[in-house]
Amino acid sequence: MGKLVEGVWHDVWYDTKSSGGKFVREDAGFRNWVENKPGAPFQPESNRYHLYVSLACPWAHRTLIMRELKGLTQHIDVTAVSPDMLDNGWEFSTPEPLFGFTKMHQIYTQAKADYSGRVTVPVLWDKKTNSIVSNESSEILRMLNSEFNDLTGNHTNYYPEKLRHDIDEWNAFIYPNINNGVYKTGFATTQEAYEEAFDNLFAALDKVDAHLATSRYLVGDTLTESDWRLFTTLIRFDAAYVGHFKCNLKRIADYPHLQGYMKELYQFGNVAETVSFEHIKRHYYFSHKGINPTQVVPKGPDLDLESTHGRDGV
Repeated sequence: MGKLVEGVWHDVWYDTKSSGGKFVREDAGFRNWVENKPGAPFQPESNRYHLYVSLACPWAHRTLIMRELKGLTQHIDVTAVSPDMLDNGWEFSTPEPLFGFTKMHQIYTQAKADYSGRVTVPVLWDKKTNSIVSNESSEILRMLNSEFNDLTGNHTNYYPEKLRHDIDEWNAFIYPNINNGVYKTGFATTQEAYEEAFDNLFAALDKVDAHLATSRYLVGDTLTESDWRLFTTLIRFDAAYVGHFKCNLKRIADYPHLQGYMKELYQFGNVAETVSFEHIKRHYYFSHKGINPTQVVPKGPDLDLESTHGRDGV
């Protein structure tokens, strides 16, 4: 995971020395919005936008899920990077369709020649203005949820106004402790930083599991964006985070309520089609040579995701 400095690629890892061994994630660099209102520079239009993702990345995965749930597969094209992220950062297995680029950082400098910052996915690209709309996954998620409804006729709302307070509270809890918590654990470079992140992660998972004992979803009986934001971490947990990131106190399979909840979300609509364990395992175990220098990718685990989820009584 390198970065661009004034448009020039540098293969540099995160600086954990200055943060006492703790992993600190950088903010997104592009924060524009697609809005369905007169005069907005980025209007919802069919075939105007292109989504760049990694099938391994949980942040990108949630935008893929929302694209499926909101019926946008025929309106927003997708290109997935290779699971291997090495000296050149994210790369394409074959040249991407808009410009023929082979590296993701070329998309960033196409939008801004002197861009400085991390080169991340997802990226929502605007073909009309030839630029990046956003590389902030949580905001792309909201755009896909609400701004294309008139185009698709799909008005299912995963961020309903009456539940926003509760959704925002769950998001604020899940992101630092679970979504980013696995990275804080796995990328820690001191024992103290690792154990602090580890303890916070499993305390958070325990809390969510207890909550799901009496609640079908995070916010009662309504499936919301918070559930999808949590799901993309849960689905990677046993396959990657337990071993590779040393998040090994428990597996998700060991949590009675989280396991059933995850399976229910996996089986919802076409969500299973957005999950690629091949990309997930290959990316984490092969790309992070500082953690796994042999680059050996595990064959397991054998995950039970297709059987009855068993949450009808919750």
